[in-house]
Amino acid sequence: MSVTNQKWILKERPNGLVKKSDFDLIEEEITDIKSGEILVKNSYLSFDPTQRMWLTDLPGYLPPVQIDEVVRAGGVGEVVESKNDDYKVGDLVMGLVGWQQYCVSSCKPEERLRIVPNIVPMPTLLNILGTTGITAYYGLVELGKPKKGETVLISGAAGATGSVAAQIAKIHGCKVIGIAGGEKKCGWLKEECGIDHVIDYKNSDVKVELPKIATEGIDIYFDNVGGPLLEDVIWYININARILLCGAISSYTSNDVSPGPMNLFNLIIKRATMQGFLVLDYLPKAENAINDISAWLMEGKLKHIEDIQEGLENCPDTLNRLFTGKNYGKQLLKI
Repeated sequence: MSVTNQKWILKERPNGLVKKSDFDLIEEEITDIKSGEILVKNSYLSFDPTQRMWLTDLPGYLPPVQIDEVVRAGGVGEVVESKNDDYKVGDLVMGLVGWQQYCVSSCKPEERLRIVPNIVPMPTLLNILGTTGITAYYGLVELGKPKKGETVLISGAAGATGSVAAQIAKIHGCKVIGIAGGEKKCGWLKEECGIDHVIDYKNSDVKVELPKIATEGIDIYFDNVGGPLLEDVIWYININARILLCGAISSYTSNDVSPGPMNLFNLIIKRATMQGFLVLDYLPKAENAINDISAWLMEGKLKHIEDIQEGLENCPDTLNRLFTGKNYGKQLLKI
């Protein structure tokens, strides 16, 4: 089959927030696919802070997006043509599809394209039942090993991953403190998600509020922010605390490597651990996480929301929403 594909390619590396001039929205004709390939019509794109890091020419867990390459992004869509025996027309697939209407995939492992059940809404698949939920689950449950009564602190707590991690901590009987920006997000975390305490960093000073609330110290810190906040938190960790480095959104719009905390010696004093992790390492056993998350959803123990923008032409602006505080929940775009 022949289709006209629109796609965003990188023209120059952004400085700070992305601009549409950093990219080109171009058209191409897809007239044929090769043996072993599939053609996917994308329906929704996922927007995650790490995508901004991929646009910077710095070492990372995936190579930077190169100039004139399609902008990398996860998404979900439908197979509309297949020359691969493992996929059939009509299959719903999820993986790295890019900022484009159609995706031609050779189905190599690095593209992480997997068939997903067409039984829940696509936004839910990209949110709590996708890498967002899997990240929160394995970061908190397998690495954090929460125990009933422990104090868990979550930065970026109103974000897609942070909100799931916070609720999983509550399911495990922990006292949960969230850090988020704005009354609306903080209210949702307390009233809908049942978080014990929420610090509004936009309207209060975290350094002042944290010791007032974490009166028994911090046993687990699930960090999505990094930067100076990480240093502030390290002062209040307990003996045998676990610091889980999930993200560092505070530094993703900078082309410079941000300095690390100056008080790492407190990890020695407190016999604490600080560990970074990537969801890619846990995808082979994602089913275990999805099973537990699905059960908690059915029991009403997990809440989730999606912020859905529309139109492929709005990809750059949608990415910026993650860094300006405009997004509310999991950031998606419907093509």
